[in-house]
Amino acid sequence: MDSLFEAIPFAENPLYENIIADILSKQYSIIDNFFTSEEVLALRESLLHKYEEDAFKKSAIGNRTNEVIKKAIRGDIILWIDEDKANRAEALFFNKINDLKYYLNRTCFLGINQKEFHYAIYPEGTFYKRHLDTFQNDDRRKLSFVCYLNEENWKPENGGELVLYLGDGEEIIYPFPGKVVIFESQVLEHEVKPVNTPRLSITGWLKTR
Repeated sequence: MDSLFEAIPFAENPLYENIIADILSKQYSIIDNFFTSEEVLALRESLLHKYEEDAFKKSAIGNRTNEVIKKAIRGDIILWIDEDKANRAEALFFNKINDLKYYLNRTCFLGINQKEFHYAIYPEGTFYKRHLDTFQNDDRRKLSFVCYLNEENWKPENGGELVLYLGDGEEIIYPFPGKVVIFESQVLEHEVKPVNTPRLSITGWLKTR
């Protein structure tokens, strides 16, 4: 995939430059216009369609070598997205992710050559306790990526805030539809506060080999 991008003349991308500047200065970036409203709606509809097909499973903590389900820590249900079997909405999503990955590698030399993404639904009353997005036996995750797929009328009182724990305080991010959050997986501890209304998103990681 990267070889295809290398054939394209490089041009500076202001949006990506802002993301890079944010991550360098504060280890996270919040973006409101990474995807169009039409793209967000299509992804939401894709998520809901697959949920209706009963394709989701309970999430776990740890990776595949030490995976365990603990509702007291994490309560969402997830569905991994296979890029090779992507529908139209997912293909557009991965096109943008691949473009960002290529840009980061070309400008920041991050060596990102893998990625993994899943749909996530937090049912009413669920949460995810404070944690890091990396494992003791696997440190390949470099950047965490979240895109919220909630309804247009989402309100702060619906809960489900993402809290990033910083060295000098915390950043509270409400999961309004279309909002994207990117942060350093190995650095920023974070949590999802309890939700009062089902909370929908795509979550994933840009990784080294």
